[in-house]
Amino acid sequence: MILYYHPLSSYCWKVLIAFYENGTPFTPRMLEGEGVAHEWLALWPIGKFPLLRDSTRDMTVAEASIIIEYLATHEPGTFRPIPLNPDAALQVRMMDRLFDNYVMTPMQAIVADRLRPADSRDPYGVEQARALIAKAYALLETRIGAQGWAVGDNFTLADCAAAPALFYADRIAPISSDHPRLAAYLARLVARPSFARVLMEKEPWWPMFPFANG
Repeated sequence: MILYYHPLSSYCWKVLIAFYENGTPFTPRMLEGEGVAHEWLALWPIGKFPLLRDSTRDMTVAEASIIIEYLATHEPGTFRPIPLNPDAALQVRMMDRLFDNYVMTPMQAIVADRLRPADSRDPYGVEQARALIAKAYALLETRIGAQGWAVGDNFTLADCAAAPALFYADRIAPISSDHPRLAAYLARLVARPSFARVLMEKEPWWPMFPFANG
């Protein structure tokens, strides 16, 4: 398996966490240099990452959540991202969407705005994105338990989504003392070996993140 990725991409982190949880070997292809970029775009002209290429099955798999489910289907290991129980599976998928759509997406909008030239920035759009993150924090505070993970006691797809979303969002819109359960949950995620490995590996590129120093 070949994974095309960028070491600061939140959605790439989501997939890397799943690979590390499962212990599945893969070849990382970091998107730097024309050669790797050419390979990646030939496989996926949409130009989004992460992208998984499984040559043994002649499969190209895009979208982080789908890559993780593909991993569970074709490389089953110790990590079960989607529970067998149908109701629990729906809860995991719902929380996955919540973290992606209402934490990760507005966080990325704020980052993208910071990277624009000053005269092209969108203060109103940033304000809307911050408001959505605040709503998501309030909702998550009611849904995350005092212990355990996003949905019950098992680490799942929802936690793979939560880790990068909350880690990055907390740099932009810090999780306040009004959300103690959410803050404690983020601390558990950061301590998880799979995510700790991702965070260690991103260090050489971290200064590129526009909010790295606040």
